[in-house]
Amino acid sequence: MTRLTRRGFLGTATGVGGAVVLGAESAQGAQAAPRTTTGTAGTTESSGPAAVDTVTVTASDPRYPDLTQRGYNARFVARPDRIRLVHNTSQVVAAVQEAVTAGSRIGVRGGGHCLDGLVDDPGVRTLIDMSEMNAVGYDASRRAFSVQGGATLAQVYRTLYLEWGVTIPGGDCPTVGVGGHVTGGGYGPLNRKYGSVVDHLYAVEVVYVDAAGTARSVVATRDAADPDRELWWAHSGGGGGQFGIVTTFWFRSPNATGTDPAGLLPKPPHSLLKTSTSWAWTDLTEADFTRIVRNHNTWHAAHNAPGTDYDTLNSALLLYNHVQGAVALTAQLDGSLPNSQQLMDDYIAAVAEGVGTAHTTSAHSTPWLKESLKDHYDTGIYNRGKFKGAYLRKGWSDAQLAVLYRNLSDPTYTGHGGAILFSYGAQVTTVAPDATALAQRDSMLKANFLTYWTDPAEDDRHVAWLRALYRDFYASTGGVPLPDGDADGSYINYPDPDLTDPRWNTSGVPWQTLYWKGNYPRLQAVKKKWDPRNVFHHALSVTAA
Repeated sequence: MTRLTRRGFLGTATGVGGAVVLGAESAQGAQAAPRTTTGTAGTTESSGPAAVDTVTVTASDPRYPDLTQRGYNARFVARPDRIRLVHNTSQVVAAVQEAVTAGSRIGVRGGGHCLDGLVDDPGVRTLIDMSEMNAVGYDASRRAFSVQGGATLAQVYRTLYLEWGVTIPGGDCPTVGVGGHVTGGGYGPLNRKYGSVVDHLYAVEVVYVDAAGTARSVVATRDAADPDRELWWAHSGGGGGQFGIVTTFWFRSPNATGTDPAGLLPKPPHSLLKTSTSWAWTDLTEADFTRIVRNHNTWHAAHNAPGTDYDTLNSALLLYNHVQGAVALTAQLDGSLPNSQQLMDDYIAAVAEGVGTAHTTSAHSTPWLKESLKDHYDTGIYNRGKFKGAYLRKGWSDAQLAVLYRNLSDPTYTGHGGAILFSYGAQVTTVAPDATALAQRDSMLKANFLTYWTDPAEDDRHVAWLRALYRDFYASTGGVPLPDGDADGSYINYPDPDLTDPRWNTSGVPWQTLYWKGNYPRLQAVKKKWDPRNVFHHALSVTAA
């Protein structure tokens, strides 16, 4: 069976008109030259191809559809007046300055995988596209690896591994952009072994707008003596599009020593042992469905601490609805471990224990990089979606499992919906909730509730189905996963504007608390200092205190 995650949810079932050029110098005009704030590590502006000017694309340009329709969710399509395709920090400063001077609302796009309409908002008039800023290298002056803000995870994984034999513990969708993934506190297959990707974030270069309306750039590091450290902290889980535009990230593990680049970031497994197990819906009873999920959650509760042979395990329990034919469990772990096969067999047996429905399992071994660069996430014509998230500190209740089974087995619902439970915890739990903006540090799993479809005329029906499922699932806590209980709020990279709506969030708990818990007031202080004019905002952005 094909390995699947949220973006591969459907796999088992079925000289240019309108372009102008914006040069960095001419666009700034009489504005003050961008400054670079000096922190303890020293700062230099990251550079891109100096000979390439900013490209401006407007609606009459044949490239306009490619740049406005490259978002993951086809429900949302950008309609900006102009798109600035930038290549270095100076060009970003210039594009931001021009937009601010003109009163043009700014949006910024990296990889294009935002699941809701935060970037493709009809109010955005200037879209700054970072996709050509994708360089990955080593910065000896900071003893850290530099990654430009438009790089994808595939570009980062390939270069870091082939050049230095290292990686960052990011997600397993290679086409996701680093910009949104990192700033939202990204996670992935190596997080149980090495923690969140932001635990290895050393510095960020940010283009921001000061109180006078002047666009500037600054480098902020995690160094305790850096006066701009709070800006770094806000980008370690506060979410993208909030405080400015990150043009460069620098990565170095916090406990790394020396100057050898090969020792400054984690080393991935040489190979992966991968399995896929499935239970056919035609044979599945409610009792067996409930047993599978309960077994899975119980196992993760018992293995949430770091320092075990299962640190390298990563799995996804794909709770497909009946239309898609099966419930599936995909799993991988370090294939070089001497007992890797036994560990995997024991894990699958624990999830399948006591389940009367027969399952099938396939297994194979693969090099780490080869697997990490595979793109399993094309949903084809099923390109419209609705998504919701949650963290799990404890397993789901019998009442919640009954709600989930009822909705997934509903013969009247023909969309491709369901929920996915992703492995989390272990090394992630060793970091204090306020050490980074990513506050959820003792959860064992992440959940993504989702549905896909293809016909725009059916948007309302499918959105309503997932809204009702989520509301009923969390009925005992006001329709949302309250923090610090069995759940622990939600994940900003699964953005859900419904959490701001009192029709769907009846808990009385602000949506900001669901995403950032006690870290929200600190994020507000960063917003007030670094984006006092609220230049960078969207439907789920931080507001100043």
